[in-house]
Amino acid sequence: MAHLTFLKLGGSLITDKTRPYVVRPAVLTRIAQEIAAFCAAHPQEQLLIGHGSGSFGHTSGKQYHTRDGAAASGLPPQTYWQGFAETGYQAARLHRHVLEALHAAGLPVLSFPPSSGMLAEDGQPHRWDLTALNAALQAGLLPVVYGDVVFDARRGGTILSTEAVFAYLTGQLHPVRILLAGLENGICADYPHCQQVVPHITPQNYADWRTVIGASHGTDVTGGMAAKAAEMLALAQSHPGLQEIRIFSGEADQSILHALE
Repeated sequence: MAHLTFLKLGGSLITDKTRPYVVRPAVLTRIAQEIAAFCAAHPQEQLLIGHGSGSFGHTSGKQYHTRDGAAASGLPPQTYWQGFAETGYQAARLHRHVLEALHAAGLPVLSFPPSSGMLAEDGQPHRWDLTALNAALQAGLLPVVYGDVVFDARRGGTILSTEAVFAYLTGQLHPVRILLAGLENGICADYPHCQQVVPHITPQNYADWRTVIGASHGTDVTGGMAAKAAEMLALAQSHPGLQEIRIFSGEADQSILHALE
């Protein structure tokens, strides 16, 4: 029986989040090769890849307050919507880098940008016709999604993080694992020093850790690590079939492959 895994390539891993619009091509190439090695060894397994926007979408998103929506941004409507389009363009630029690396590794990737079909409701995913994405999985293809701008029924427009996209897709596609690869070894209990990693977060101990979990390194308009921890814990509680959510570093050689294995 095929099992579906969601793998996120964090923006902090595939870009330099301290410098606008800087990709890490060698890291992308290595990650793509490790994903290809896993897929070759486990052809029966299904995989969906998502990636963050890193220093691409987050930079313009912060400049134009894109996540807040048209009215709350404080910008003239024309300026807000120009910024909305710019943020989507920059996110798509990084997406093209990711697709090219995966394609070069021989993977049958197919792009599914949330901006092209997902609708949000007050900053949360609301509706997305997944007929084509399901067909891609059944055909043995590798769908790729990412944090993106989307139209929003209340805000006009917003930005959805990859975690928010994964949360929506989890309810529809029922993965057994979600793997979130970033720069740090996990959720730091002593951010920004990151010498102590929280080993296991549960509903029982989350209150103890919540106040010490850091936000993010570099520009992040979707909440950083604190939001990620809360979103993933809620997801685990609401979907019992989800056996594992792992937040880990994808920086070391073979780290992505080991996590997938």
